[in-house]
Amino acid sequence: MRVIAVIGCGRIAKGSHFPALSKMDDVKIKYACDLLIEKAEAMKEKYPEKIENVITDYKIALADPEVEAVWVLTPNYAHYTVAMDAMRAGKHVFVEKPITVNYKLSCEMAEEAAKQNKILNIGVCNRYHKSVEMLEEMNRQGKFGNIYHVYCSFRDFRSIPGLGGAFTTKEQSGGGVLIDWGIHFLDLILYILGGAKLETLTCDAYCEMAKDMKSYKYNSMWAEDTSDIENGTNDVDDYITGHIRTDKASISFNGAWAHNINQKGQMFIDFMGDKGGARLTYGKRFEFYDGETLETTTYDYDIPNMYYEEDKAFLESTLTGVKTKTHIDNILESAKLLDALYASAEQKKEIRF
Repeated sequence: MRVIAVIGCGRIAKGSHFPALSKMDDVKIKYACDLLIEKAEAMKEKYPEKIENVITDYKIALADPEVEAVWVLTPNYAHYTVAMDAMRAGKHVFVEKPITVNYKLSCEMAEEAAKQNKILNIGVCNRYHKSVEMLEEMNRQGKFGNIYHVYCSFRDFRSIPGLGGAFTTKEQSGGGVLIDWGIHFLDLILYILGGAKLETLTCDAYCEMAKDMKSYKYNSMWAEDTSDIENGTNDVDDYITGHIRTDKASISFNGAWAHNINQKGQMFIDFMGDKGGARLTYGKRFEFYDGETLETTTYDYDIPNMYYEEDKAFLESTLTGVKTKTHIDNILESAKLLDALYASAEQKKEIRF
């Protein structure tokens, strides 16, 4: 029986990781921890057979020698402190994306994992999405020929999450739509391209749609219960655009939590190769376009729960010591990319590596 602790019982824990972990018969969640005790209690009430204890101080779990691994599912700003404490306490660690609020601290976390000889995996779940796995394999097999450019769009209509709260407060989140949505899109692109390395990039970031939070009108608001429109902060990007050159292909992107374009189907990635291309509808399936036959192939396949797959792979890795595709060493290039894009936007200049 694997004994673990889950630190942070908010949305990603409730909606993704607790359901996944609850399906693993060989896992015991000895501690569910949250600063707001009612959140942890709600999880224990839902999974009474799986969760043993409810706590508010995560260090209780870290002090328990029976606990082998911890899931850090806290807000972004707390990832670094909790993960570092956990590794120093001798635990393997799974941290939800992003690694933390900047690249420097992400590198320190990777160094600590190596120093403590502990597995540190990051929750870039799309690497375990069946569509992404298939596209990565197709690229390795040469189905695209040479992928020379990738375009991605992650845009929505007036849907800034938790306006005024942690999502829109840079000190707590590290950024806006780029660090929240963009990390998923850009990370899976780097992965499918075969571990692409950065060469140059340029980026522009905007915070336009809710400069006056009290007058902001929205179509939807994820995490609305965390918003603080009256007294909160909104100092992060709600729109982001840029161009990236890598050693594999160029990448261009547009991302928006909110803009005044109310159109569906703006969550996709186009892979453009000299033999074939593909459009991946984010979180769903893809179509492949054959440049020789001019045929379009729509694949029919099961899409297993990617959170279950990444959690299971993490636990297996803690036993074998083999680094998975979401080990921090394989995600640092994505963290470097986010930092550099924000630096380019702030400095209004191209960044070279």
